[in-house]
Amino acid sequence: MMEDKRNREQEPARKAVGLVPRIGALAARTGLDWFLLALIGMIVLAYLWPQGGLDYKPLSLGDIASYGVSVIFFFYGLRLSPEKLKAGLSSWRLHLVVQFSTFILFPLLIWPLHTFFEGTQEELLWLGTFYLAALPSTVSSSVVMVSIAGGNIPAAIFNASISSLLGIFITPLWMGLFLTASNEGFDLGSIMGKLMVQVLLPVVLGILLHRFWGSFAERHKQKLRLFDQSIILLIVYTSFCESFAREMFSGFSITSVLVLGVAMMGLFFLVYGIITGVSKLLGFKQEDRITAVFCGSKKSLVHGTVMSKVLFPDANMVGIILLPIMMYHALQLLAASIIAQAAARKARIAEE
Repeated sequence: MMEDKRNREQEPARKAVGLVPRIGALAARTGLDWFLLALIGMIVLAYLWPQGGLDYKPLSLGDIASYGVSVIFFFYGLRLSPEKLKAGLSSWRLHLVVQFSTFILFPLLIWPLHTFFEGTQEELLWLGTFYLAALPSTVSSSVVMVSIAGGNIPAAIFNASISSLLGIFITPLWMGLFLTASNEGFDLGSIMGKLMVQVLLPVVLGILLHRFWGSFAERHKQKLRLFDQSIILLIVYTSFCESFAREMFSGFSITSVLVLGVAMMGLFFLVYGIITGVSKLLGFKQEDRITAVFCGSKKSLVHGTVMSKVLFPDANMVGIILLPIMMYHALQLLAASIIAQAAARKARIAEE
């Protein structure tokens, strides 16, 4: 009996032996999952077979992705619990810090750099970085990281959810500062109308139906997340197909891409450090400080990919525009996961 118990306790350790399980365990600890690898795979596939994303017969993948966007936001609204939002309302100073960081701090950090890239080949990469800066915070990973680190979960749910709704209006306003002057196809009124129909209307409809189908959506959230990710992969594939087919990346070197990656990591830690300092100055409790840094430093790949279909009428440039947010998404998961788990270990040691 005791021997069986000892064997069961040692079983996880035996399972961890070997190169593949160790790699899997390391990937899980650092936030690298199949989705990040799939994003890279979609870019490679678009490079090798761009025609697949350009064909309109028998069915356009771009149209499927457009309809999928509305379905994503309908289920997002369906899972948006009014009770959870009310639970996070009280920490108003925390909310101001997170939303200020998301929609004001990020753009103000990137905006002054425009003068260095204006008129150069890298201006599109700057525009993609500014687009990243104007995006709302991500919902799922922010709440997960806050939970791991021991932060204020109701406030995290509130901030991430409100940020997603505000982004529908604020992101186009920021982008309008540059796209109206450089892109003749940019019409802010038309774009806001499309976002209302394609994004806001499904969210509102989902919220209204939450009381009837909310529990169903919550029970199947893993399957719905898989659907969300599939649509994002489809958008990434079709966007890069357009860019590769028009040779939009021909003027960029490997060095430019590597520098962009370093810049994205630097941007994350810069914002993370600023929010940490502000949180200390305002005297936030530890759990509120954790929520502020994780919610205020994250950016949503979901919103970035789906809104790009509406904000950028020139499909040729979308692949380049999405490159910064894709790199930031991967790096933010890696860095935030390590930081969150370190905070969790520190909390456990303090309790002991």
